[in-house]
Amino acid sequence: MNEIICPNCKKAFKIDEAGFADILKQIRNEEFKKDLKEREKIFIEDKENAIKLAEANITNTLQKDLAKKETELAGLKAKKDHELAEFTAKKETELAEMKSKINEAELEKKLAVTEAVNKVEKERDSLTAKLQSKDSENQLLVSSQKEKFESELKLKDEMIERYKDVKLKLSTKMIGETLEQHCEIEFNKIRATGFQNAYFEKDNDSRTGSKGDYVYRETDESGNEVISIMFEMKNEGDETATKHKNEDFLRELEKDRTEKKCEYAVLVSLLEAENELYNTGIVDVSHKYPKMYVVRPQFFIPMITLLRNAAMNSLKYKAELALVRNQNIDITNFEEDMNKFKDGFNRNFELASRKFKTAIGEIDKTIDHLQKTKEALLSSENSLRIANNKAEELTIKKLTRGNPTMTAQFAEIEPKKLD
Repeated sequence: MNEIICPNCKKAFKIDEAGFADILKQIRNEEFKKDLKEREKIFIEDKENAIKLAEANITNTLQKDLAKKETELAGLKAKKDHELAEFTAKKETELAEMKSKINEAELEKKLAVTEAVNKVEKERDSLTAKLQSKDSENQLLVSSQKEKFESELKLKDEMIERYKDVKLKLSTKMIGETLEQHCEIEFNKIRATGFQNAYFEKDNDSRTGSKGDYVYRETDESGNEVISIMFEMKNEGDETATKHKNEDFLRELEKDRTEKKCEYAVLVSLLEAENELYNTGIVDVSHKYPKMYVVRPQFFIPMITLLRNAAMNSLKYKAELALVRNQNIDITNFEEDMNKFKDGFNRNFELASRKFKTAIGEIDKTIDHLQKTKEALLSSENSLRIANNKAEELTIKKLTRGNPTMTAQFAEIEPKKLD
């Protein structure tokens, strides 16, 4: 038990351990709270003081830095102002020098222009004199050239008139005898002179559905083809409802050339009489159809001659090609004969092999049969040998042994044999 004195009445009273501990705890809690509040108040005051001090320090530092920066800025400004002043003074000096030089250059330029003008005026006067002289020469030259051209033009006109006259006569002649007859007659005129091996006849083979007008073929002495040409003749009256131009007949001509296996195709035409392209004589249309030409009738024979001469140059190579082709055919025939021999030999060998196997089988069967016959004969021989041995061992005594009747009969017979 603990004794406690009341602070108000000064009386003492006792309290147990639990009550005393509880009162002591209450006192301690109150003091702790009080102490905590005091400490919290002190902490807040210290925090506010520290913040105020930090703000003051920062403000002081910023003011010092600002003053320092302002000082540095003022120095830099002064330095820049000084440099700018020096630069301005330098540039003003250079500008003054440049103005002086420009003035001098302008003066020199004026002097040079004056000299150039004087020089150009002198050259102009000289050129004017030369041009006047040249004009006189040109007038004489033009007059001379004009006379020359007029003379040449007159000759050309005369040639054109002669050409028109010849063309008119030629066209009249061809229309009278037809273009096909004309070309055939023209070719027959020269056939005997240099075309003895040439074939030039109407194309009458229409088995493929179409045919040209004439086929020209020529071979050498060995039978090698030199050249072949499919000809189509179109007179001024040969237009149809849909075909009026030379170009309209080219596709059909190409078809005929291909079907008749001709190397070249030539359209001999009087169509488009005013077309300057075809009036030049020979027109190559190979850009549309290979190895094809359009000619006027007067170039019919020259066209054959040109193509024939070109083909003659390659005749040697064609002959060599034909020889190689024939050699290849001979080799092919030899290979075919060899293959036929091999096939026949293989068939005969297989047939003989099958028969040989059959014969061997029959021989095997015969051998087997003979072997069985041999064994049978050997068995028979053995039986005969045994029988012979038995026959040789056979005696009258053995036969009559145990048989009194036979013994008595043989006893009677033996004395008779002795007599």
